[in-house]
Amino acid sequence: MAQTPFIFITGGVRSGKSHFAEQVTHQLAANRQLVYVATGVAFDAEMKRRIVHHQQLRDGLGWLTLEHPTDFSTLVPRIPDNAIVLWDCATTWLANECYTDDAWQTAQLQARIAAMKEAMLALHRQHIPLIVVSNEVLDAPIPPYAETQTYAKQLGLVHQWFVQQATVAIEMQYGYRKIWKGADEFEKLLQ
Repeated sequence: MAQTPFIFITGGVRSGKSHFAEQVTHQLAANRQLVYVATGVAFDAEMKRRIVHHQQLRDGLGWLTLEHPTDFSTLVPRIPDNAIVLWDCATTWLANECYTDDAWQTAQLQARIAAMKEAMLALHRQHIPLIVVSNEVLDAPIPPYAETQTYAKQLGLVHQWFVQQATVAIEMQYGYRKIWKGADEFEKLLQ
């Protein structure tokens, strides 16, 4: 049996990573249930409208959307056995975790990161294909705020973990992809 795909896609804002990830998910779906794990938070009416709009777009294309802004320890039981999972995006999730209730100051953040990792590995052990999208780690000088420094450091460590675990790691820039890991495996998946 071929290895279950675990694809990590990163890139800058407007790099095309999310659209590319959705295309890949559709190509790999076969008869699987498309599951979109969304991490947006409706901080205001505009964001709430945007979340509902995107849910409706996905619903029309056969996606099951799970709004899951924090705490991945509860995610795995919500995923159908026949799913293919697209998580967009890890960056937003980590920001939610870092900036909620001063979690960045406590061991709670490390526990939540560990729970996310275990959820991803549990889905992979169940042979559920995973596509994880994340933004680049900050590429400008990091502001001198403890929260931002913790966030940037943890995001870098989370990205390193994803690349280690993934069968394929891709960076998107300006709509073009660079496959850093698993190029041959990726081409076979898309055949």
